[in-house]
Amino acid sequence: MRKFKNVFLKASGFLLLAFCISNQVSAQQVVSLSGANSPQDDMNPVWIGDNTLIFTRAFHPQNLGGISDPGDIWMTQKSDTGEWLEAVHRADLSTDGYDFALGLEDLLTMLVYHSGGERYGIYQYSKFGTEWNFLRQVNIAGLLELKGQLSGRVANGGKVIMLSGIGSETIGNEDIYVSEKTGPISWSKPVNLGSAINTPGQEMSPYFDLATEELYFSSNMHEGAQGKDIFIAKRMGEGWNTWSKPMIWKQVSSPGSDVSLTFVSKEEVVWTSTQNSDGFADLLTFENPVPLDIPQEFALAKPAATEKPQDKPRQKVSSIEPIYPSSSVGVPEIKVVEKEVELEEEPISWFVVDAKNKTLVPYGLEWTGELAGLDSISPDELTISQLKSKGVNEVKVIATGYFPKKLSINEIKSGEPTVVLMTKAESGSIVLLDNVNFKRGTAELEGLDTKASLEDLATFLLENPEMKLRIHGHTDNAGDPSLNKALSFERAGSVRDFLIEQGVPFESIRISGWGGTRPIASNATEVGRSKNRRVELEVIQ
Repeated sequence: MRKFKNVFLKASGFLLLAFCISNQVSAQQVVSLSGANSPQDDMNPVWIGDNTLIFTRAFHPQNLGGISDPGDIWMTQKSDTGEWLEAVHRADLSTDGYDFALGLEDLLTMLVYHSGGERYGIYQYSKFGTEWNFLRQVNIAGLLELKGQLSGRVANGGKVIMLSGIGSETIGNEDIYVSEKTGPISWSKPVNLGSAINTPGQEMSPYFDLATEELYFSSNMHEGAQGKDIFIAKRMGEGWNTWSKPMIWKQVSSPGSDVSLTFVSKEEVVWTSTQNSDGFADLLTFENPVPLDIPQEFALAKPAATEKPQDKPRQKVSSIEPIYPSSSVGVPEIKVVEKEVELEEEPISWFVVDAKNKTLVPYGLEWTGELAGLDSISPDELTISQLKSKGVNEVKVIATGYFPKKLSINEIKSGEPTVVLMTKAESGSIVLLDNVNFKRGTAELEGLDTKASLEDLATFLLENPEMKLRIHGHTDNAGDPSLNKALSFERAGSVRDFLIEQGVPFESIRISGWGGTRPIASNATEVGRSKNRRVELEVIQ
């Protein structure tokens, strides 16, 4: 096992740089939505009428998942005098995972995307007075196949959803896809918009206007892009693969990263921008409504040759080379040469925090695999591709005084920090043993992952011999309560027996069985019941 134990405080520059912006392209004064912005990331604005703007706010203490929550839904309103009021948290539209609103499907129905919590996918919420009530999940074939930084918007009229993500048809990184409504809660499988829109770079945060058939999106590779900028393209046919050549919208694009927008009116727009790719995101608008300089003429994009997606996206760049004359006298002429280069993959970044008090935790990393040739690279400079190329499939986050936390390579994010919640090894702390499994209906431990997880736990306990523990067994509420309680007690005993076999003293471990009396999720769904069937470790000393 190759180990990196560099201990450092690093949440990623993405979270630590301050925000500022200056629009060098437009003469109009660009301002921050004062009431809507915070020291955290505020992004994905969606105007829903009635003077109301909703957006996603990341890593805010009031989010349902606290400071480690990657995004909850918040709301601001515009007063009659044009001021943006203080933003309020919309817990009725949020989960403890990542949430963003796609907008209104109709006047009383909102579509919201959830991931990382109990809900995963796109869901309908129905408006009742000033509240939004959970309605149901919608069915989009192939939605779970889209990875990467998902973003999207339902088009006005509620018949089309534009999404960005990495799928099987993706040309490079995130691409833009379209899904059409086929029933009350059914949508077609997302289809790639093709090479006129999508490049080997990133195309994100699509906004499609059905009335004008104009697509507004963010790209870092179309002509003129500096970082990520807003581009406009027009649909030129009946299908979804014939588009005009995308043009940069200079009026709202900046030297920073511009990633999403929404129209408040024909003369007012709100968008998200940062100083650069490592800065905080804020919501911006013009200080005073101005005529929006949107192109009126669009030229059909030239068809691009279909390219097979590559492991690493490539970009054509131009360089100047001299053409030396045949004699040794004279100034050489020059020629422009195009060549392909690989786009640089962003290094992995981490946001490691104490799960209880939400403070940053100094940490180190350990992983399996032969990292030959990468020894000299700092852990926070490695990329996912480098780790995968060396066969690394699991990373352990370690911190002094905390239980270690394992993540599979698929749980590590690219382009944004990987959030890791660490549990301190102190009295009262409870740790879920989420990789411990049993044969169905028995207390017999099952699987290599279970063995490896408990061996790691035993190593940690042997390194902390003064610690006293209680192992709690739990089940769901299905079946006979007395049998469930007995089974949960026996499962806690099986875990204790395994730890004792590894050398952990018998007197340092106690066990309890609670059956289905202490659920942590609803028993009305299989997802909830599976969460309730668990084993927990509590520090009692």
